[in-house]
Amino acid sequence: MRVGAGRIKEVAEICRAMGMQSPLLVTDPGIVSLPMLEKVIADARAAGLSCGVFSAIQSNPTGENIENGVEFFRSRQHDGIIALGGGSALDAGKAIALMAGQSRSLWDFEDVGDNWTRVDVTGMVPVIAVPTTAGTGSEVGRASVITDQEHHVKKIIFHPRMLPEEVILDPELTVGLPPQLTATTGMDALSHNLEPLCSPLYHPMAAGIAMEGVRLVQEYLPRAVADGADIEARMQMLVCSSMGATAFQKGLGGMHALAHPLGALYGAHHGTLNAILMPYVLQENREVIEPVICRLAGFMGLVETDFDGFMSWLLGLRKQIRIPDTLAGIGIGTEQVEVVGKMAVEDPSAATNPIRFSAAQYRQIVENAVNGVL
Repeated sequence: MRVGAGRIKEVAEICRAMGMQSPLLVTDPGIVSLPMLEKVIADARAAGLSCGVFSAIQSNPTGENIENGVEFFRSRQHDGIIALGGGSALDAGKAIALMAGQSRSLWDFEDVGDNWTRVDVTGMVPVIAVPTTAGTGSEVGRASVITDQEHHVKKIIFHPRMLPEEVILDPELTVGLPPQLTATTGMDALSHNLEPLCSPLYHPMAAGIAMEGVRLVQEYLPRAVADGADIEARMQMLVCSSMGATAFQKGLGGMHALAHPLGALYGAHHGTLNAILMPYVLQENREVIEPVICRLAGFMGLVETDFDGFMSWLLGLRKQIRIPDTLAGIGIGTEQVEVVGKMAVEDPSAATNPIRFSAAQYRQIVENAVNGVL
């Protein structure tokens, strides 16, 4: 991992060190015309590399997006991936790199049982990951979340070697991120630290990382939202994002179990969903997670170190950075609550929620989040 302002200039050097001669740059549609991308391409070509660009990716990448990316990769005989962008671009880039030389369907590698052993590792290509948002932490993950459009469900595609071989955390790339996206991606990073901390699985190192990750959000997310040019805040949020994705090896929970189906059904932004759902899920888990939340509140130096004190801080943070209070605030109602409840129970993240909620309990959380009932 290469961390620091200006490190994006090292991409071409990394490509050459990894033996890439013709990398495919996978990125978000909104980044294609930005100077940062033009500079990366220019540096690559100046170093004698043949660099293509693929950006036909939705905010919640789909299986079709990956198929199209693989076809693009093969037709132009690329030999590696530079995934540059938000979580969608990083997830898509990793999935394209996995599928570059496979003969099976993408869905054959869903993270169920030992499906990952079906992968022909000789058909995988290396990935350089460069996040431009501080939220998903996909740059340090061994999986991609891809939407199966036919069944309207998000699926986790996993293989240990999906972990990018090189990562660049350059805060200058996140400076232009608008305040709203800074807020929602930052809250995604918070969820990736907070849910593992509450997970019933035993992993003290992940728990320690998660606790510090929450503290970094407390200190730096309001600063990054208020002043996008605050390089220190941007850098610390990038670090926090990577920490969250490291911590959730301990498991996620109900926030993600609901955010995945809601994202698949409504196309809503993942970080926004986690940000809205967060207090409602915490409240339903209260009887089990209260001790760890109290320890966290003490670590954060809150004046009130009980569960209510932490919730007061969380709700205050959301108000400060203008996160909607309810799902209704982003156009989601209760019309599909039965479907969402059933999908949440089946989501892999549900397995490590502190309480094994039923479909009815998940339905109630959604209804609470729509109506603002805490």
